[in-house]
Amino acid sequence: MITSGAVSARPLPHHRRVKPQTRRSGRLCRGPALSDRRTRRAWYVDVASFKISVNPLTQGEYADITDEWPGATRGERLPVESVSWWDAIRFCNTLSEHAGLAPVCCIVGDDVTWHTSATGYQLPTEAEWERACRAGTTGPRYGALDVIAWYRDNSEGRPHEVSGKQPNAWGLHDTLGNVWEWCWDLYDPEVYGTYRVLRGGGWFDEHWSCRASVRWRSHPTYRIDDVGFRIARG
Repeated sequence: MITSGAVSARPLPHHRRVKPQTRRSGRLCRGPALSDRRTRRAWYVDVASFKISVNPLTQGEYADITDEWPGATRGERLPVESVSWWDAIRFCNTLSEHAGLAPVCCIVGDDVTWHTSATGYQLPTEAEWERACRAGTTGPRYGALDVIAWYRDNSEGRPHEVSGKQPNAWGLHDTLGNVWEWCWDLYDPEVYGTYRVLRGGGWFDEHWSCRASVRWRSHPTYRIDDVGFRIARG
């Protein structure tokens, strides 16, 4: 477990290291299949070891780095929301620079390139996000929804402070509910162009959207009050 408190007066989220699944031979083993209900397609992705934050980034943590407080409701422990995919990757680059790490994303105009050898902070890939969310489970959720997530039936129409619900088996909070989380991946470039993947469901969503396998998408400039992100490192 690491913290990134050296870059800020307020410590940024703790991280958990997620180890790759391996066969007895020591070779990397594929995890659960990713799937898309719209296309009825399933596929496997090999996932190496990575670190991911215990909870979605908070407004206070975002403001410490950017001096900005996006969103309709302010609270240091509330998840940052009303941030676009572009906002999220720029935050990751800035945080990396503050921490003396090589930024992962090279941004030139509307083009972005992932430097896989860089050591900085990043958005999780979709496969990393789902592996972290499932925490070794195979069902739609890692626990009873009212116990693990803020969603339409219990959120009272608003986001809630992070880490207020029961974590999964690996100690990660709010992977389902509270806010949707941006991932690095393109959703379906042949059909949706530059749209990026969103995962996890949010405080406004019905129960069926708050499942480990649910994929959603939006334009990378999109901002709304139930979309945020968490950070990772490869």
